[in-house]
Amino acid sequence: MNDILAQALSKINNAALRGKTEVTLYPSSKVITRIMTLLKEEGYIADFKSENTTRGTVTTVQLNGKINKVGAIKPRFSVTMSTYEKFEKRYLPAKDFGRMFISTTDGIITHIKSKEANKGGVLIAYVH
Repeated sequence: MNDILAQALSKINNAALRGKTEVTLYPSSKVITRIMTLLKEEGYIADFKSENTTRGTVTTVQLNGKINKVGAIKPRFSVTMSTYEKFEKRYLPAKDFGRMFISTTDGIITHIKSKEANKGGVLIAYVH
């Protein structure tokens, strides 16, 4: 496995397309847990639960049917305040519709909070 974040988001996307209400992500990481926290805060998933097992962390995600598409951004582009709009046009279907997740010095946050804080970073994932 090269990119467990891309694998986890692909599992969520496939489960959402099939109309499932629950998906189990294994292996899981702190980055995946932070992305799930942001998805829950933004209302894209109902809930999630992470459990530590002897083989690693397993995350169970409860879907609520609000995800149209979710995915990892590869390669990880660096963004500045002047380049946000270019990537919004590329990954989001419309202005103020969907979220991009950005790794900044403050941690992983949405692109809206990053713009408000006047921070750049590295693109990680998107959802709409």
